Amino acid sequence: MSENRIYLDHIGVACHDLKEASRFWQILGLLQNESDDVVAEQGVTVRFLSTSADDPKQPRIELLQPLGDDTTIGKFLRNRGEGIQQICFRVDDLDSMIALLVKNGVHMIDETPRKGSHGSSIAFVHPKSTGGVLVELCQS
Repeated sequence: MSENRIYLDHIGVACHDLKEASRFWQILGLLQNESDDVVAEQGVTVRFLSTSADDPKQPRIELLQPLGDDTTIGKFLRNRGEGIQQICFRVDDLDSMIALLVKNGVHMIDETPRKGSHGSSIAFVHPKSTGGVLVELCQS
C-alpha cells in the first residue's frame, strides 16, 4: 500500500441559517470561494469559507444548514444546538484509508464511500473509535 497523505480539510459547523452563521467568519476575514452546495442525500446545504482565495487546499470552515428537522444536521441542532459537528481530513486514497482503519479495528459509519459536496467522496468514522469526535474522511 502506498503512502496515503492526510490533510486537515475542514471543520464542520452545524447552523440554523447560513447567512447569519457566515457573518462572524466573514468579519474575521474568511472568504466564500465557491457557491453553496445542496447535498440532498445528506439533507444539508453546505457553505465553505477559507482564509485564502488562491489556495484551495487551505483548511476551511464548512457551515451546514439542514434541509429539514429530520435530517442528521437537523437532529444534531435539536439535540446539541449550533456548533462543531465534525472534523474532516482529506486523503489521497479514501478506499485504502478505509481498509487500513477497518483492518486496525476502527469502527466506521461508512465502509463504502458516499457522495459528498462539490463532487467529493466521503466516509465517516464512528465517534466510538475517535474519543467522541465525528471524523469525516474525504477525497476530491
